[in-house]
Amino acid sequence: MAIITDTKDWTWVLERSCPECGFAAAEADFDLIPRLVRENAARWQPVLQRADAAARPDDHTWSALEYAAHVRDVFRMFDQRLAMMLAEDDPAFPNWDQDATAVAERYNEQDPVVVARELAEAAASVADAFAAVPVERLGRTGRRSDGARFTVATMAQYFVHDPVHHLHDVAGD
Repeated sequence: MAIITDTKDWTWVLERSCPECGFAAAEADFDLIPRLVRENAARWQPVLQRADAAARPDDHTWSALEYAAHVRDVFRMFDQRLAMMLAEDDPAFPNWDQDATAVAERYNEQDPVVVARELAEAAASVADAFAAVPVERLGRTGRRSDGARFTVATMAQYFVHDPVHHLHDVAGD
């Protein structure tokens, strides 16, 4: 089953609410990001316990297991990006092809119990990292190869939309 590659530039979530999931990333206060991440991670646990977690709803949509593995890797990726922003001046982030990663890492063949544990661990790590950022460092910058630039604060807002959106994808809320 071929998944259609997502080529959207999702940085628009920093300007307006997402019409699909309803999340208003630009309104997310930086101090709430760690809590939002932890709450999101907790809500993935029952999703991964579902008997149909590895079942795709159609030929072009990831299963809940695939979305969860992706979210785990998003937590890990943004943990690394935050560390880069705090350690380097205006770092360029390495490119990441989420679709190629899903195929290469065989997301849908992973053990849901392991993914649940790893997702919780990655969420705790990135939540702790965001919680530890001093207010005077929120303006530090980083950039993607496509030219998108972020401060620590805007990257946190952009980042937190992803797990919220994907939980909506699988839970419908």
